[in-house]
Amino acid sequence: MPVIAHRRRRLGIAAGTALLTLTVAGCSGLGRTAVGPVIYSTQRNAVVTINSPPVKGCHRLAPGAKAITNNTLVDLVLYRTRDCTGPGTTYLGRSLSDVKAPTSLLWRSFTTVH
Repeated sequence: MPVIAHRRRRLGIAAGTALLTLTVAGCSGLGRTAVGPVIYSTQRNAVVTINSPPVKGCHRLAPGAKAITNNTLVDLVLYRTRDCTGPGTTYLGRSLSDVKAPTSLLWRSFTTVH
């Protein structure tokens, strides 16, 4: 086999491998969820369940949560604001609950730790 043909073949294999790696890496985060439910109760004692929320983004807890149970496979960070910002956050590990006194501020949103 001539040297030029051999180099082209190696270059083609390398380019194909790089393209495949980029494609897999770019799509790996699409559609990933925190498998399991996040269950919370509102100030009026209504129980709300969010099944397998996406692992990316900020998730609102409307109209706010006074108690939260994390039965997902990932940890959560709870926020007192609707946009997942600000002080006063709480880290809630998987398969744990966070219960607050009725007089405390409600949880308004959460993000996942993955």
